[in-house]
Amino acid sequence: MQGFVRAALGARGLAAAPGTAGAGAQPAPEYDVLIRGGRVLDGTVAPWRHADVGIRGERIVAVGPIPPSATARRVIDARGRYVTPGFIDPHSHAAPGLATAALAAARPILLQGVTTVVINPDGGGPADLAPQLEAIERQVPGINVAATIGHNAVRAAVMGRENRAPTPEEMQRMEALVRRAMELGALGFSSGPFDVPGKYSQTDELVRLARVAAGYPGAFHTSHVRDESDYDIGVVAAVAELIQVSREARLPGIVTHIKALGPSVWGKSADVIALIEAARAEGVEIWADQYPYAASGTGLEAALVPGWARAGGQEALTARLRDPEQRGAIRAEMADNLRRRGGANAILIQRYDPDPGRQGMRLDEIALARVEDPLDTAIEMLINGGAPIVSFNMNEQDVEAFMRRPWTMTCTDGGLSEFGLAREHPRAYGAFPRKIRRYALDKGVVTLERAIHASTGLTATVLGLEGRGFLRAGAFADVVVFDPERIADAATYAQPDAYATGIEHVFVNGRAAVVAGEVADERFGRVLRRGR
Repeated sequence: MQGFVRAALGARGLAAAPGTAGAGAQPAPEYDVLIRGGRVLDGTVAPWRHADVGIRGERIVAVGPIPPSATARRVIDARGRYVTPGFIDPHSHAAPGLATAALAAARPILLQGVTTVVINPDGGGPADLAPQLEAIERQVPGINVAATIGHNAVRAAVMGRENRAPTPEEMQRMEALVRRAMELGALGFSSGPFDVPGKYSQTDELVRLARVAAGYPGAFHTSHVRDESDYDIGVVAAVAELIQVSREARLPGIVTHIKALGPSVWGKSADVIALIEAARAEGVEIWADQYPYAASGTGLEAALVPGWARAGGQEALTARLRDPEQRGAIRAEMADNLRRRGGANAILIQRYDPDPGRQGMRLDEIALARVEDPLDTAIEMLINGGAPIVSFNMNEQDVEAFMRRPWTMTCTDGGLSEFGLAREHPRAYGAFPRKIRRYALDKGVVTLERAIHASTGLTATVLGLEGRGFLRAGAFADVVVFDPERIADAATYAQPDAYATGIEHVFVNGRAAVVAGEVADERFGRVLRRGR
């Protein structure tokens, strides 16, 4: 596949417009959409060039000079704007929202310029993809949606949340679930051994299931690796485990939302990068994706509670926390985990239903108001169901080091919920514009060409999304027009529900999904299935 990647990235993919040769003898070309005079970034790393883009139906039919006599039902003046392929998010938690009528339009996703998302990351989602994909298809989503099959979902369906190895029969049942999902068109296999119940697996279990996916052309394995800090085996060893799975299963691997989490591993980006590049030099195909923020988002339980204490689910955890002896053992390990994340001031509570007043507060602030230790505050919240959190645990040097690598894609790791209610991490509203604004245009950490490539052509090639990710004749017409002066993320940690700015037009499968910054009422996305 690496040879194909090099060929794809080196190609300009530009087509001469029909009617340019011997124009006097031929009728003027007609298009459904004609985007005039923009700075085209075609999804490769090639520099931008002035060009027109012609669309008929769901396809791009011309990229280049189109004669002034050409006509179209919709003409967009893109002078001073960039015209790019639609952005592709390889790590999205939007699936539950996309299956509902209220959120299927995917407004915060479209206003980032994202036209395709890949769902069920981190080993999550359902073990049977059919009902999920059918529910999304019924709503007709505003964006294209592709799925992976999650290890945690498959393991939970077969074994629950038990902390043990599978029996041979259970292993066969898990393999059958992965095989069924791949037959339904899943793009690949996702895992999350950081979280329960994937945390209870051994490497050989992941290899067995990855081998099932490897039997399908174009498949991959994307993983929230076992440790991003020094909780268990350490971030470097966790990435080495992913590489081992890829090597033994002969399947491309993706370190999803790559990071060095917590002060104890800051600077380890250099070791992780060296490990990945050594594997690539060996011929093991390893990639990464990343959201452009120095804070992660997770749940209070996943962040602080040791894996052994989470076996059996919420009811079992609550019973352990109410037992004085077990509570003491859990609390001791929670203290280490809190330290790894930078302390109680590094934990921001996004939402806490039993007491909405805690929303937007740091854990140490809540504890101070209650005149108690932050660990006791956290335990009380865990007994009452836990809370989604933002965890300020990365440094900018590591974020930028990972971002500069040519094998790193852009992602959101974002959900999709009703505006103003669920308080998503700001990445759900601004990840792609933030990378363009902050890291390409303002700081120059990456070039604009590479920022666009990491959001489009690279992702399409790695994930096997044929016909997407590039502006070229014959490609699906997923197209973005943005204003380089205005593109920016508006969402912050304090005010996370805020739409990005500067995305002026978005086309999904050739239809206008965003017009002059406004999301259309009609929806034009579809469910994408591998090989179809």
